[in-house]
Amino acid sequence: MRGLIPDSFIDELLARVDIVDVIERRVPLKKAGREWTACCPFHDERTPSFYVSPAKQFFHCFGCGAHGSAIKFLMDYERLEFPDAVEELAQSVGLTVPREGGRDERPREDKTDLYALLDASAGWYQAQLPKSPEAQAYCRKRGLDADTIARFRLGWAPAGYDGVIKALGNSPRRMELLAEAGMVSSGERGGKYDRFRERLMFPILDRRGRVIAFGGRVLSSEQSPKYLNSPETPLFHKGRELFALWQVKQANANLQRIVVVEGYMDVIALHQAGLPIAVATLGTATTPEHTELLFRAAPDVVFCFDGDRAGRAAAWKALDAALPRLRDGRQAYFLFLPEGEDPDTLVRKEGRDGFEQRLKNATPLSDYFFDELARDVDVASLDGRARLAERARPLIARLPDGAFRDLMAQELERRTGASARLQGNPATQRAVERPPTAQRSLVRSAIALLLTQPGIADRVEKPYRFLRLDRPGVELLAELLDLARSRPGINPAMLVEHFAERPEYAALQKLMAAAVVGEPEAQRIEFMDALARMDEQAVALRRETLLAKMRGGPLDDGEKAELRELLAARVRPGVAAD
Repeated sequence: MRGLIPDSFIDELLARVDIVDVIERRVPLKKAGREWTACCPFHDERTPSFYVSPAKQFFHCFGCGAHGSAIKFLMDYERLEFPDAVEELAQSVGLTVPREGGRDERPREDKTDLYALLDASAGWYQAQLPKSPEAQAYCRKRGLDADTIARFRLGWAPAGYDGVIKALGNSPRRMELLAEAGMVSSGERGGKYDRFRERLMFPILDRRGRVIAFGGRVLSSEQSPKYLNSPETPLFHKGRELFALWQVKQANANLQRIVVVEGYMDVIALHQAGLPIAVATLGTATTPEHTELLFRAAPDVVFCFDGDRAGRAAAWKALDAALPRLRDGRQAYFLFLPEGEDPDTLVRKEGRDGFEQRLKNATPLSDYFFDELARDVDVASLDGRARLAERARPLIARLPDGAFRDLMAQELERRTGASARLQGNPATQRAVERPPTAQRSLVRSAIALLLTQPGIADRVEKPYRFLRLDRPGVELLAELLDLARSRPGINPAMLVEHFAERPEYAALQKLMAAAVVGEPEAQRIEFMDALARMDEQAVALRRETLLAKMRGGPLDDGEKAELRELLAARVRPGVAAD
């Protein structure tokens, strides 16, 4: 939602940013004529169907249908709400987002109060840590120094059922926010109590460094569960977030490698040891969303797991999630640790250099892939090699087109003697091809041409004669013309973004995404011709209406005069002088 951000600022912002730059910082683009293209970041595909138009300042995927302005791209790609996407773009070009109205007018979608409450909760937990001898002793035992404790904003949730409630739930609205943020739970009789008690607290930050959730660890092995995370909330979805990703990005201006470990303490130990490249999933298996986040952050991803059965099962899930995202230039590795060890214990035993060496010796995804598939197969036998080929083929087919996919197919053939047989899916190919331009009504054609070149609105004078035509979209066309005329220099994305909260927004985006062929001057001629034909249709319809009425009875003097004028008319829309 736009909330209280003025439309004029949205115009200025979209005029300042270049959608090609915004997208290319996140998705590798290649020049393709007047446009840029890439494999779509919103669905798995092997051939590019994602196009970015510098002229329109608009993106569109012919495979999944995703489309929009630079703001819409950030909303979809970074999973931001509208105000956050605007903030992100504004920061990139040095603008400050203005707001209209007062605090009490803030829309319901604004989560500012929720972010503030979670930040206050983190501050309260931090203040409790020095007051707990037990928590302090645990931190010393784990070797945590003051800088690390401060960098990760570690805190302590004391015993008792209402510490956070007393500190922060001092009004009905604050209690409502505590519940929405997952900080309190409800008893069988409806009473509220603190969700986290007697736990070392780890704030979970989003990509902008804001607290969105917590993880809490007990200090004794007798308590359970060992780790407790915040529940799913409007701000927190554990399958889409990574612990410490924000700290990793803060510590590395040009990150080339990122390591995924299993526990919060493993992450923190590696950071403290001088390896600020570690993140962790949040009590869940690696998801496709996780792998996309990881590869956006760095081209090389090392998945670090225990060497036991559970660790290998987790590693295979990570591989499965990573396969469709292994475009050329991205690499995945797997590091399995000795029995009874974890990154925390190893880095304290071997130091930074020792763990760094383990990372360098990590198993490439290709080796792990074939070794794991062949684990219970006798590759010395013909039947065994056939089984390996059948297991590997559908997985290799999920890789995006490129050198890595070709080499994996070659390796499968080398190991088994069987061809990979990785022909493209004809249905998929048809889906990503540009569809032919559909036959549109004159009104839709005029709107599509106007969205291609908003500047042609200056050629149309008022009053708009086409308004006499009773057809869907005529009023919208007039509104678009008024808007384009009132804002000289407006680009197509800016024009469409003005309808972001209107029912017409989706239809306008589809028209914007449609290919409008021809040179600019030819498009301008076609646009003016469409208006002329609409006016002619309006005249013809009115003429036929009056003639039909005359056949059934007399016309009044006004209608007779109008009919005489219509019969003699040779109407064209007014055209401003060039």
